[in-house]
Amino acid sequence: MSIIYYLLAISLSVSAFFLGIFIYSLKKGQFEDDHTPAIRILFDEEKKSDANKK
Repeated sequence: MSIIYYLLAISLSVSAFFLGIFIYSLKKGQFEDDHTPAIRILFDEEKKSDANKK
């Protein structure tokens, strides 16, 4: 029965760790731009110059 308490404590610490990482990334602005990735596929990539080809 004591193993359940250990597993509960470990799972709560891991979930608190990931919640802390998520909140940290929210404050740093990781998830602010949600429009650009959706339309990025519509634009062509810039081609490299032919200056290196001789």
